[in-house]
Amino acid sequence: MEQYFSATQRMEQEVMFPSLLRGVFPHQQQQQQHGAAAEADGHADLYERYQQLKAIKPMVEKGLASVNDQNWSSSDADASWAEAGSEDARLEQRLCHHLAGLQQVLAHLTRDTNALTRRYSQILEQISPSEGQPSW
Repeated sequence: MEQYFSATQRMEQEVMFPSLLRGVFPHQQQQQQHGAAAEADGHADLYERYQQLKAIKPMVEKGLASVNDQNWSSSDADASWAEAGSEDARLEQRLCHHLAGLQQVLAHLTRDTNALTRRYSQILEQISPSEGQPSW
């Protein structure tokens, strides 16, 4: 979880001009290196991914806060305790399943965020003048 939050924070700090990501597709550089034409293949460009990654972060933060802030009424708590004996094993299995899924999703989002940040840095390197060349 911390890796995801640090990756999104680094992305937000480094990507100062998200519009530079418009029309750039995640696999575009790899396709060009192999001599193939860069195609969108129906996938979102990096600008759209950037917007999605930024939109997901508050949802993850809010989801964590809502889990911590859940209030149970006494009748809900009584019903839960009554069923606890028979449900414990199933709840533990479900919890493990959901935590494993959450971990996979966060790992995927972290990987996408890091890749987007690296690609943005490459774009900046391509458009900035080299040190040895005059900038006129």
